[in-house]
Amino acid sequence: MAEHEGGTEREYRKVRKVPWGTTAVMGLLAGKGCLHAARSVHLLPEWAPEAVTGVCLVAVGWTVLYLWRARTLVGPHGVTARRALTRRTLAWPDVYDIRAEPVPGAPSYQRKWLTYLYDMQGRRFLLPHIDDWQLKDPPGEVAELRAVTAAYRGAPWTRRPEVEARIRRRAGRRKAWERTVIGTLIAYGAALVAWIVLLFGVGRPPALLLFLWIPLAAFTVLAAVLHWRSAARAAGGV
Repeated sequence: MAEHEGGTEREYRKVRKVPWGTTAVMGLLAGKGCLHAARSVHLLPEWAPEAVTGVCLVAVGWTVLYLWRARTLVGPHGVTARRALTRRTLAWPDVYDIRAEPVPGAPSYQRKWLTYLYDMQGRRFLLPHIDDWQLKDPPGEVAELRAVTAAYRGAPWTRRPEVEARIRRRAGRRKAWERTVIGTLIAYGAALVAWIVLLFGVGRPPALLLFLWIPLAAFTVLAAVLHWRSAARAAGGV
């Protein structure tokens, strides 16, 4: 965190290295994945190795660009979150709250605290590098930041029931999407297992059905059901 002239203008960027434990775990997972792919290449469709390689290259490039470019800028006019390829600025009248939130079930090699900005519509935006990888005490830093920037908002940091309700509704939708993605990945894994089994049984399994239509159908059904449940809970005040 760098503090500039003016007392409350701050810049949060990558100043510490990623913990060695995280680097080691990610390296082991990547190595294991490459080894598994090398051993299983004769079982996968012809396009699979190129697709996996492309996804890995994009992921690595995005991560490197994010670590180099991402930062959070806080000044008299508002808060700016700069990411790998995007930049978003919110003026103080549009800022509802800034919260350091624990990451549920985070393993030892991952971040335990992340900081989010909430706008007046209840939308949540991640503030890069205000976390426990770059700061010793993210909740304390956020509390101090709220204190020194309160004057810029033109209003105290008070909770508003209508905004809190929007935050809860959006949190429910976000959880529904997360579960939809997880369910779709499970369906894709099951399709991969079925493809391998059928490969030895019929010789030419229906790859398009297994790798496109079944996961797509699972995604559609899960998204509809989980979002319906989220909307029902919100309407019931649960």
